[in-house]
Amino acid sequence: MLDDLRATPEVLYGALIAFGVVVLLTPAVGGMARLLGVVDAPDARRVNRRPIPRLGGLAIFLGIIVPALAFLDLSGEMRGILLGVAVACVIGAIDDFRGLAPLPKLAGQVTAAAIPVSFGVWVDHFTFPFVGVVDLPTWLGVSLTIVWIVAVMNMVNFLDGMDGLASGVCAIAGLTFAIIALSLGKADAAILSAIVAGACVGFLRHNFFPARVFMGDSGALVLGFTLASVSVAGLLKTASTVVLFLPLLVLAVPIIDTSFVVAKRLKYKQPISIADRSHLHHRFLNIGFSQRRAALVMWGWTATLGAAALATRFIPFREGGEWHLWETVVVVVIAFAALAYSVYIVYLLEIVKLANPRIRRRLRDARSAAEREDVRRRASG
Repeated sequence: MLDDLRATPEVLYGALIAFGVVVLLTPAVGGMARLLGVVDAPDARRVNRRPIPRLGGLAIFLGIIVPALAFLDLSGEMRGILLGVAVACVIGAIDDFRGLAPLPKLAGQVTAAAIPVSFGVWVDHFTFPFVGVVDLPTWLGVSLTIVWIVAVMNMVNFLDGMDGLASGVCAIAGLTFAIIALSLGKADAAILSAIVAGACVGFLRHNFFPARVFMGDSGALVLGFTLASVSVAGLLKTASTVVLFLPLLVLAVPIIDTSFVVAKRLKYKQPISIADRSHLHHRFLNIGFSQRRAALVMWGWTATLGAAALATRFIPFREGGEWHLWETVVVVVIAFAALAYSVYIVYLLEIVKLANPRIRRRLRDARSAAEREDVRRRASG
């Protein structure tokens, strides 16, 4: 891995430049947003207690685009990704300024996703266990890629509801993708992933609790688009069976968050695009977590999933059809830790209410209190 990094120092340079650009530009972007009136005012759904400027995504966009133009090969797929990033940023900025209805916003996201696809960034085959390589028809591969990119854009956008949450999760995902892509010999994908990580860490300087600026849709759509696109260009377009599942594992936190929210809205027959307080970070606040603590817990969750992805990629637990005992044990332990953390979050937030002893105890206490109150009223009457 160190040899790969020495051969591609642009990975570090890109991350450092992205970090510096975002740290320096974010205050200016935040000041401009205040002057233009592009601020998030406190309301029943938002967690901020004072008006906070958004449009921080413009600084993130510039932090990505500047080192990307310097270090990436723009003759092929990366050109399509950067053009799509620009379109995603424009769509997000318009939504931050004026607000977009769901359908026009979705149309803009599909347009952005179609740009890298037209430059060859789409999944043309998968490698499944016990099946081998499965080639996909062009129409299916293109469609799946567009759906994937649009889905991740919206997942990151849904996750951006708490100080530092989305930027921290995307920083961990970008770092994980960079390491995996570098090991696969995908230099451009590794550089772009590292740039995303550097930009997100730079933005945390101004966005971690108490946040002085929000990224807005202009940042969330850019980060979601870039991570989704680079996962296709750098990870999914390989012949590795294991790598097929790594993007899903690394991005599991926004995937789980969005899945639960969408399922709840469908259950109660609400529009999917409606804003509410049913996201995972809202659940943390409802049980008494501070914003800082909730963000750190979800970062830790993402980090354990990223560690599981890295362990699956780098620890040779199975080679040449033979299983290696100790390597397998290490991978199983890391995977179990990630699974245990996930189960803990599901239990803590009472996402699955069936057979949860905390909920049974709470209901029992509530019934007992109601019975005591009823007895007291009868006695006093």
